[in-house]
Amino acid sequence: MSADVSDSGTTDPVADGGPVMTISDAALAKVLEIRSGEDDADELALRVEITGSAGPDYEYDLAFAPLADAEPTDRIDVFGDLSIVVPSATVADLQGATLDLPSNPMQGGLVVRNPNRPDPLAGADLELTGDLPQKVQQLLDQSINPSLASHGGFATLIGVEGSKVFLTMGGGCQGCAMSAATLREGIQRAILESIPEITEVVDATDHEAGENPFYS
Repeated sequence: MSADVSDSGTTDPVADGGPVMTISDAALAKVLEIRSGEDDADELALRVEITGSAGPDYEYDLAFAPLADAEPTDRIDVFGDLSIVVPSATVADLQGATLDLPSNPMQGGLVVRNPNRPDPLAGADLELTGDLPQKVQQLLDQSINPSLASHGGFATLIGVEGSKVFLTMGGGCQGCAMSAATLREGIQRAILESIPEITEVVDATDHEAGENPFYS
């Protein structure tokens, strides 16, 4: 069930249906187990908020908070005995995400598997000059690669043919299971929005040859 908190403090079903994010059965059991050790556990919801970004991924804050303290504009999704509260400013960037346990059983905590990616150009004030290859290279140097660097990755310009850009992904991005999504949803969006003359970005990386230290 999905709901918004009304001004009266009650909840009304969201007409469009569907939760902002989902939670796996294993993660739900883990969250409920942790919550059971809190005071007034049954009154607590799990608040999930995007607090920033680190390279191609978002950073999150997960915390228990009284459901009664939810803001009128918050989204509330109910999964059995657990309510998940998502602030309105986070809703769009969490749409379709799943709260889960890590794939590696030796790793503790929870993970947010989010198909959305931060905008590499957020807050950037870039002035790109020169021909198309020069503009693409400036964008890589000034914005995209500094963002990828936090994950040990980088993108290299191979060439520009007409309105098509060819890139390769290196470092932590080569062989990365998420690199295709990173390119498509992050790098490609940045290039297309910054350089209107470009209509397509092609990942020319040989990902099978890469070793990936960050994802499995």
